[in-house]
Amino acid sequence: MPKRPAFYHFLGCIIPHRYPSIEKATKLVFEDLDMDLLDMEGATCCPAPGVFGSFERITWATIAARNLTIAEETGDPITTGCNGCFASLWDANYELKHDEDLREAVNAGLKEIGREFKGTIEVTHYVDALYNTTGLEKMREKVVRPMKGVRMALHPGCHWMRPKLLKQKDDSERPHIFREVCEVSGAEYVPYKDELMCCGAGGAVRTADLDVALDFTKQKFDSIIEAGGADMIVTPCPFCELQLDLGQVEIQKHFGEEYVFDVLHVTELLALAFGHDPDEFGLDTHLQYMQRKSEPNWEVLGIKA
Repeated sequence: MPKRPAFYHFLGCIIPHRYPSIEKATKLVFEDLDMDLLDMEGATCCPAPGVFGSFERITWATIAARNLTIAEETGDPITTGCNGCFASLWDANYELKHDEDLREAVNAGLKEIGREFKGTIEVTHYVDALYNTTGLEKMREKVVRPMKGVRMALHPGCHWMRPKLLKQKDDSERPHIFREVCEVSGAEYVPYKDELMCCGAGGAVRTADLDVALDFTKQKFDSIIEAGGADMIVTPCPFCELQLDLGQVEIQKHFGEEYVFDVLHVTELLALAFGHDPDEFGLDTHLQYMQRKSEPNWEVLGIKA
C-alpha cells in the first residue's frame, strides 16, 4: 500500500489564536483526502514577512530558517494555510538556497542553538496540497453536500501567487487554481472588479492605520455588491479572513455602514461540502458572529433549515 502524503502543519499565529475553526476543518479535509498532517513541535511565528523582512533581513531569515530546520529533520514538506506564513517560509527557503552569503550568516546564528539550514525540504500552501497532491477529481468525489445556488466571491490574497516569476504557482493577474479548488464545492463563482486587490490588512496597514485598512475592505465589499452580490467570501488566508470577517463589524463602527457576508477559509468551505457538520469545526466561532452575537446564514449556505 503506497505511503500517504505527509506534511508538517505550520499553523502560524492567526489560526490558533483567532480562527481555530480553520485548523480543525483542515484536519478533517486532509484526512478525508488521505493526507497526513504532522504536528510541527517547536515552531514559532513565521515571522511576518512585511514586518520583520522589511526591517532586518538576516533576523527574518534566521527565524524562518529555524522553522524550516524542524521539517528538515525528517524531510517532509511544510504546508500552511496562511498566505503570509507561506510567503515568509517559501521566500526564506528560496533565498537561503540561492544566496550563499545569507545562508552563511543565518547558519552562524543557528549554530548557537545547534541547528543548520540545509535546504532539503519544500514549502507548500494548503492550495498546493489540494490542487497538486490530491487533485480536483478526488476532491469532487468527496463532495456529498454540493453548495448549489450559493453565490461565492473569492479573495485569493496577495502572497501565495506573487511574485509569479519566482513562485510559478498561478498567473497572478488571471488566476484559476484557487477558483477551481473552491468550485469543487459546487458554489457559483462570482467574478468582481476588485477580486485581486489586497484585503487591506497586509504590510502592517491594519496595525498602523485601521481606517485606511478598512477603506480597502469596504471597496472590496462594494465591488462584490456591484457584481450582483454574494452569499459568502472565500479566502485561503486567515489574516485576510480576519480583515474581511471582523472588518465588517469595524466598518459598521467606524463608518456606520453595514455589510453581512459569511467569510470562510477554503478548508472550511470544503469541510462543509464534504458533509461535515459546522459544529465539528466551530464555524460559528468566527469573530463577526461573536461580536455581533449572530450566526452564519445557515439557510442560504444550505446547511440548516
